[in-house]
Amino acid sequence: MPASLFELRSAGQSIWLDYIDRTMLLNGELARRIAHDALTGMTSNPTIFEKAMAEGTAYDAQLAAAPAGHTAWDLFELVETDDVRAACDIFRGVFEETRGGDGYVSIEVSPGAANDTDATITEARRLWAMVGRPNVMIKVPGTSAGARAVRRLIAEGINVNVTLLFSVDAYATIIDAYLSGLEDRLKAGHPINSIASVASFFVSRVDTEVDKRIDALLPSVSPDVAERLRALHGRAAIANAKLAYALFRERFAGPRWSALAAKGARLQRPLWASTSTKNPAYRDVMYVEALIGPDTVNTMPPATLEAFRDHGRVARTVDTNLDAERAVIAELEQHGISLASVTDKLLVDGLASFQKSFDTLIARLTEKTRTLARVAR
Repeated sequence: MPASLFELRSAGQSIWLDYIDRTMLLNGELARRIAHDALTGMTSNPTIFEKAMAEGTAYDAQLAAAPAGHTAWDLFELVETDDVRAACDIFRGVFEETRGGDGYVSIEVSPGAANDTDATITEARRLWAMVGRPNVMIKVPGTSAGARAVRRLIAEGINVNVTLLFSVDAYATIIDAYLSGLEDRLKAGHPINSIASVASFFVSRVDTEVDKRIDALLPSVSPDVAERLRALHGRAAIANAKLAYALFRERFAGPRWSALAAKGARLQRPLWASTSTKNPAYRDVMYVEALIGPDTVNTMPPATLEAFRDHGRVARTVDTNLDAERAVIAELEQHGISLASVTDKLLVDGLASFQKSFDTLIARLTEKTRTLARVAR
């Protein structure tokens, strides 16, 4: 029998939905998923909103009634903050039942601000105020500039979802930014018990890039080496994520964390993102099954959530076989596949992908408002 999604939650992992659109907010689907799928949160990004707004007419009435002079950017913020606010309200019961431990909805700053600390902070403050809900999280890219922004935003009491994390080293910087932000806030005389944060570690994209590099090596190596390399297909992403979890356990322990926890600080939980399987040769729930454990979040697109409900298996896996996972990374390095090079590229590619989605979304909104204006005349 397949494990239920409630069993996954009982194993210590929160289930968030990596999707949002207005229809599911209005027709009861999101409320149903909270009740029947153990759903406790939601993430959004420019790509998701691009898809949502490209399909159907759910946003047409609001766009047509928007004040004159609104730019496409203004319109996007108008509709996205309305959707996120509505989702926050639907998740409010979860938020209250868990005393702020869960029930969050994420909204992302523009990818164009990813390498500008001040611009990120300005946009994060604006989105925080526009949504105006205690269970919203502002998504900030895990760049160097983003890490500096995280520290300041946490110090201001703004919930943060740090997104586009690929490297364990970058994750270490983000953890320090979170802890430093809490310490700054305490020094300023403010409470820290109501601040929440997650660190979104992207998973499947690591395998996509590493597998590509493995395949490029195969024609130039001996049959024995080729066999060992093929055995590394689909192994790097899970190994990388498990090492990130080990770092999480290490850093959220000891005197520094204990001093903050005594003041009510919450763990900055690792969130597994990009957990749909891109390679059809792999089990479609492998990135869920391999990363189950306490104090984690998995944000799944609808298809992955449905697949796990149908045939997923629940067992604590996130902190097992760490020596074997380290060996995977070491063997890749021996063959010239640098995980640092892979994760650096993925961060650049991820920002570019979100920027492209954002640009496409703005272009479509511009065209849609023109069409709606012509119809109105």
